[in-house]
Amino acid sequence: MNNFTNRKYIIGAIFISIGLIFLIRLINIQLINNKYKLDSDSNVLRVITQYPARGLVYDRKGVLLVYNEAAYDLMLIPRQLKEIDTNAFCKLFELTKEEFIEKLTKIKNYSTYKPSVFEKELSTEAYANIQDQLYKFPGFFIETRTLRSYPNKNAAHLLGYIGEVTPGIIEKDNYYKSGDNIGKSG
Repeated sequence: MNNFTNRKYIIGAIFISIGLIFLIRLINIQLINNKYKLDSDSNVLRVITQYPARGLVYDRKGVLLVYNEAAYDLMLIPRQLKEIDTNAFCKLFELTKEEFIEKLTKIKNYSTYKPSVFEKELSTEAYANIQDQLYKFPGFFIETRTLRSYPNKNAAHLLGYIGEVTPGIIEKDNYYKSGDNIGKSG
């Protein structure tokens, strides 16, 4: 009978020890070490900026004054960037290795988890050329948006224009991020 009681305590102690090990590890993963949370957030959550659809502008005679053109931005999430063939990348985007390193450093200094603009306003031809090659460069993706175009360049400034936000505006209003456009006048 005494032997049975000892076994009962030993088995109970083993189960309690295993439970404590799981509990300590769970506390470490969930509360203390946030690396796993950041990894899971970057795998699951990706903020996609939805640019507003803007209408066409006509004069009173029905002549088109303003229309929209597609623009393609090459975006990068540095955390997802794996080892890539930088020579092939630079050749594809017609960059020097120094320009590539400079842009990459600037983006990594901004954020390793948020998408940032690597190359702005790619032409339709450049977009078509890189579309088939982009899978070779993990972390890079294309974001499509529209830009305003003016068929008659005379007095286009009267209809208003937009420009990239300045660092001063970003400091004042953290709603904006680097690369965003803001209405300037009009």
